[in-house]
Amino acid sequence: MRSIFLVFCLLSSTFFFSQDKLNLIPYPQKIELLEGEFIIPETFILDESLPKEETEYFKKYIDKVFKFKNEKNKNTVHLVYSLYPPTLSHIPKKDEEKKEKYSIYISPKRIIINSYTKQGYFLALQTLIQLFEQYKDSGKIPAMKIEDEPKFAWRGMHLDVCRHFFTVAEVKQYIDYLAMYKLNTFHWHLTDDQGWRIEIKKYPKLTQIGSKRKESMIGAYVDNTFDGKIYGPYFYTQDQIKEVVKYAAERYITVVPEIEMPGHALAALSAYPELACTKGPFEPATKWGVFDDVFCPKDETFKFLENVLDEVMTLFPSQYIHIGGDECPKTRWKECAHCQELIKKNNLKDEHGLQSYFIHRIEKYVNSKARKIIGWDEILEGGLAPNAAVMSWTGVNGGIEAAKSGHFAVMTPGSYCYFDHYQGDPATEPNAFGGFTPLDKVYSYNPIPSELNAEQAKFIKGVQANLWTEYILDFKQVQYMIFPRLFALSEVGWGTSDPKNYKEFEGRVINEFKVLDKMGVNYAKSIYNITGKVTAANTGVSYELSTSQDPNGIRYTLDGTDPTANSQVYKTPVSVSKSLMIKSAYFEKGQLKSAISSQTFTVSKTTGKKITLEQQPSENYSFGGAFTLVDGIIGNQKQLGKTWLGFQGKDVVATIDFGHKTQFSEVYFNTLDNKGSWIHFAKSAQIFISDDGTNFKMIKEIGKEEILKAKGKIKLNVGNQSSQYIKVKIENAGIIPAGNPGADSKAWLFVDEIGVN
Repeated sequence: MRSIFLVFCLLSSTFFFSQDKLNLIPYPQKIELLEGEFIIPETFILDESLPKEETEYFKKYIDKVFKFKNEKNKNTVHLVYSLYPPTLSHIPKKDEEKKEKYSIYISPKRIIINSYTKQGYFLALQTLIQLFEQYKDSGKIPAMKIEDEPKFAWRGMHLDVCRHFFTVAEVKQYIDYLAMYKLNTFHWHLTDDQGWRIEIKKYPKLTQIGSKRKESMIGAYVDNTFDGKIYGPYFYTQDQIKEVVKYAAERYITVVPEIEMPGHALAALSAYPELACTKGPFEPATKWGVFDDVFCPKDETFKFLENVLDEVMTLFPSQYIHIGGDECPKTRWKECAHCQELIKKNNLKDEHGLQSYFIHRIEKYVNSKARKIIGWDEILEGGLAPNAAVMSWTGVNGGIEAAKSGHFAVMTPGSYCYFDHYQGDPATEPNAFGGFTPLDKVYSYNPIPSELNAEQAKFIKGVQANLWTEYILDFKQVQYMIFPRLFALSEVGWGTSDPKNYKEFEGRVINEFKVLDKMGVNYAKSIYNITGKVTAANTGVSYELSTSQDPNGIRYTLDGTDPTANSQVYKTPVSVSKSLMIKSAYFEKGQLKSAISSQTFTVSKTTGKKITLEQQPSENYSFGGAFTLVDGIIGNQKQLGKTWLGFQGKDVVATIDFGHKTQFSEVYFNTLDNKGSWIHFAKSAQIFISDDGTNFKMIKEIGKEEILKAKGKIKLNVGNQSSQYIKVKIENAGIIPAGNPGADSKAWLFVDEIGVN
């Protein structure tokens, strides 16, 4: 950066600018307040040497926001003040990391931007636009100096256009959102079981056949209902792809295409069934989930994929090509003579080794074109390809394994970065995939796992959030699911998030809603709703209510009626010692300002008691931890929200301490069945009791048939019992059998409240 700023610092008295004063997202690395103010003029003079395309972007925004009068002469343009140009110097390779670095100096008379590249200048303009937005009403901006650069090189958002399709205009809007908040990677999920969305000229049937399906699932997956309407044909022509890539490049956003392999291939196999292990016929999937028919690793398949990738790499100049690699069932490969011969011929251990062979072969081809592959963390199965990068979604372990072995990783764990999860109370939210990922949880994420040392941490390339669209029917719902969580992702990726000061960030988010309102964006307002936190109490549990607004505005009822402005004012956590329904809402000046939140408590003798688990739930479905099973809240079997714990391939072994010898005769718990998402009812369950917490006696056992008959809602008569401890063991279904989605993979077991009466 130029030393001109040292002069300004000597001429001005400086002090650090309080972070709660500026409504900037992501927040810059360093801000200093200088003496004086910059008065926003009616007419702007733009220095002629400013980078042209980037400045035009700024002019269009300022013109749209401020509607200033035009004043033209040979040295001025539409909006004018003195925006002095950055230092645009050639960057040696060793300084590549400085390409997004910039600084802004705002004095009472002028604004100076310095950067190493036009990209840095463009990022500075995003900050400047936010400053103008914040101070346009007052007409003056505090004099200041901002020095800024991102922590992570990959700051991404993903969009699935296969389950539901979005137009070129909508995709461009999506890219605009990324640019506004300094994200730099757009991961475009273009192929899947439910649709092939990219024109490949050598294989026209991919779009003729693979871009439409006969109908689509609607509602919750467990309802198994369909709309009966043909969906498609929907795809992007190569000219449209080029248009989007160019549009993104103008905003310094890299578009990374994803072509799924070897699984999630039904749409492609529908067009070219000879690429499968069986003869078919196939059709694009109408259900969501995972399917057994995948690409068969034979020479004609690889030739097909190489030809597809040739056209893809011509369209997309990105360094990385995403090849999927996730959720590939091995059922067909186990039954395929060619696959078994290939395993034997290449001395592969098993079908997981065959997946590694598949990925290695594709990577070798992509590398021959001077590109690299990135894939979901299942590409680690059987050994990672030599130059591959990993996108860690099943948790953080894939990223840890990749980084420790010297491979780059992008962290996108479902528990923090899946924006198809609920972000508020599922009862008041649109139908979503499941899980619970509210704004504060996204904001709390640290992409660098604590298990990595400083050298290994260098291989964490960045962070990304994913938007899968099984339950997202239109672009308005896309907006709803990404905002405001995109704000949190932006700040996490920039490296300035501070979970300890979440409330300060929340205030900036609420201020930024004014910008979204002006743009007509349909964002989620869950942040305004009342949130509840359950904690243990001497008798039962306590229910703590909170809001992003004035807590004195919370009103609640305990009799199931809707609260009004005259209902009880919330002061302290509500004691819950018996079954009841708590309804709450936020009121301002007597007017209802939030949705009405409702929580039903079913209190039993285990409610609020001490509980331990022998094995912990998956990170994606662990909200509240073990206490979730004794918090008095029974989950909705159609909504995998925060009331359920999920265990993949693990049994649930929960021990509950009543605190003293307790009499009971009934034990209940719920489990789920949703085979499309690899969730299966438990195989069996056993109940044990103990007086010392060490020596347990089994008092009840049930098998799979009884669990199926009860449809997962288990209520057991155990006779008259008396003990201090109860242990409930719920056995996972194990390996998913053939003929089911995810065959040969570990089944998921979902459990909620364990109650005793």
